[in-house]
Amino acid sequence: MIGISDVEAAADLIAGHVVHTPTVPSPGLSALLGVPVTAKLELLQRTGSFKARGATAKLLSLTQAQRAAGVVAVSGGNHGIALAMTAAVLDVKATVVMPHSAPARAVEIARGAGASVRLTDDMDGAFSLVTRLRDEGLTLVHPFDDPLVIAGQGTVGLEFADDAGELTDVIVSVGGGGLISGVAVALRARRPDVRIWGVETEGAEAMSEALAAGEPVPVALSSIVSTLCAPAASRLTYEHVSALVDEVLVVPDREAVRGVLDLAEHAKLWTEPAAGCLLPAARRVRERVGDGARLGLVVCGGNATTGDVLRWAADFGVH
Repeated sequence: MIGISDVEAAADLIAGHVVHTPTVPSPGLSALLGVPVTAKLELLQRTGSFKARGATAKLLSLTQAQRAAGVVAVSGGNHGIALAMTAAVLDVKATVVMPHSAPARAVEIARGAGASVRLTDDMDGAFSLVTRLRDEGLTLVHPFDDPLVIAGQGTVGLEFADDAGELTDVIVSVGGGGLISGVAVALRARRPDVRIWGVETEGAEAMSEALAAGEPVPVALSSIVSTLCAPAASRLTYEHVSALVDEVLVVPDREAVRGVLDLAEHAKLWTEPAAGCLLPAARRVRERVGDGARLGLVVCGGNATTGDVLRWAADFGVH
């Protein structure tokens, strides 16, 4: 497992390459939930999500030979965008492998940044192709199974700990677990009394299933939230979450989409369902903790188009 010194080193490494995103009290969400809410706005990161942090930490650590050979990543959307844009800035050749279910906008942005994008039938196929490309000589920039990437994502937690007022509970979305692993390391060191909650969507329950089984296990993916759809947690992220996170909650896709609309209406934030799922989870945490809760939300990304959100809302009958 990584430690706070690893996260601090990553913060020094990526300073100047990523945005120190705002941490703001949200009057609208506070009124909606009935307790004070503070939001960490990672959707304002230059790639539209927190993923720029881990990708930058990894790319800056490469040798000249690795940079020359190029890098490869598998992604449900945001990691691919982050790798493509960061690689372009650092003049590293990048290949991004995504399933056909990845948002069309993510594919377009990655290609527009100069990356070679390869599409596969599903996420399992994407991971298989990435493994083959790695074996052919490209350096893998894994979305979550890499200590450097986790440390980079953990800088979100450092900033949140430094910039937020009093918090009792912090809620973080979980795909493969890289973000929550890094954030938990930072918060346990800087704010040890804060409870840390993960949230997944139904049909993207890699971490919940791992915690239930006592180890990472393959999961069937059916969630619309492609950016949370990891086919399994990794041993590395499982160990961090099992040791440092209080609980991982699971919410329906429908409620994640409703959360996107609520965040737009009440917080004036245009997010994606991977962030929208924070709101139904926050309601459950608030019910458990009571009136003394002071909630922190890591608003992880905003790479969804208006068309995507309107289509999901129509499909689920959410208004």
